[in-house]
Amino acid sequence: MNKYSGESKYFFTIAATNFYKCMLPADVTDLLPQKTPFKMVDLLHFSNETKIETTFKVNPDNPLVCDGFFTEGGMIENMAQSAAAGTGYYFSQQQKDIPIGYIGAVKNVKISRLPASAEVIRTELITLNRIGDATIVAGKIFSGKELLGCCELTIFVQPS
Repeated sequence: MNKYSGESKYFFTIAATNFYKCMLPADVTDLLPQKTPFKMVDLLHFSNETKIETTFKVNPDNPLVCDGFFTEGGMIENMAQSAAAGTGYYFSQQQKDIPIGYIGAVKNVKISRLPASAEVIRTELITLNRIGDATIVAGKIFSGKELLGCCELTIFVQPS
């Protein structure tokens, strides 16, 4: 036993986290089943077992933009696709097939402002609970530091 043995678990956790962080941001095109024009996430910035962070520039030609604003449905779809991007990244890093996920429930939706066309939004998801094939996440969408909306999603991942 050496003087570092008690710290090794902590060191390797930090090293592994930093290793995966170095590979991000990542384009999500190959991580999502959705393709343009229905792709609602551009980049995955962070992903681990409990947190996912993405960004998306709202395209005026996006089918969920109405009168120059990204709709509530678009915001919820962005959160769901952010979850899919993080899950896809996790599976791709393990060289496994990326599973398909489905929204099982949406609740506690609060929208304070709709993002405008060309606005860049940042989405954060925090895992609240995992039960079988279901994951419950709290999602928040920001523009800069302004919270635009939030909700809770239950997402089911189709077993391989």
